[in-house]
Amino acid sequence: MHAFFSKTVGIMTLATAGAVLLPVPTHAVEKGDWIVRVGPTNVSPNTSSDAFDIAGLASPEVDVDDAWSLGFTVSYMFTDAFGVELLAATPFEHDIDIDGADIAAGSTEHLPPTFTVNWYPRGGKDGWQPYIGIGINYTTFFSEDIDTELESALGVITEPLTNRTDPIPSNLRLDDSWGLAGRLGVDIPLSEKWSATASMWYLDIGTEAEIINALGTLKADVDIDPFVYMIGVSYNF
Repeated sequence: MHAFFSKTVGIMTLATAGAVLLPVPTHAVEKGDWIVRVGPTNVSPNTSSDAFDIAGLASPEVDVDDAWSLGFTVSYMFTDAFGVELLAATPFEHDIDIDGADIAAGSTEHLPPTFTVNWYPRGGKDGWQPYIGIGINYTTFFSEDIDTELESALGVITEPLTNRTDPIPSNLRLDDSWGLAGRLGVDIPLSEKWSATASMWYLDIGTEAEIINALGTLKADVDIDPFVYMIGVSYNF
């Protein structure tokens, strides 16, 4: 995550410098403009979780891996300096592991539509356009799957209760989440309508995870709280 963040900041810095030094046809961000941005997008979770209570034993925390997808945003400028924006994407698929153990726990897909109000300090002026925003995120999880490695581990852990070590077939369920969102970005003009764009979000995502099987339901709160990065192109009209 930190390496990707450093690269993103470096690209934004170099692009900004280039926009200042190189004369290109530009179009100021103005009231009534629509802005569409699209590009590869990385969701990098900062995961923490409660421990699952399994047969009276506290399990290690879970860890959610990074995921890539295609992200896009649509913005509308209701003044020269302020606009509203919706972030959407194709589904992200994350692997879930048991933190500190070589056990694959499962996987899930999610969509994180995010609405922000953005402030453009250079709105109405030609040239590069940095912006900062705050808003709200809704994350919906689907296609949750338990890995067979975790089912096998559950069989071993619960052997004192079942007198067997067979894998325990299980299902995973993750609650949808509402939370705050923060936003940073910059558009670097390439022509009158087109720009290079670099974006970053912080999303407050928390869910209750349930592992459901014949022995009962195991529950734990999981905070995902990812940084989201996108580099791509934008178009103003």
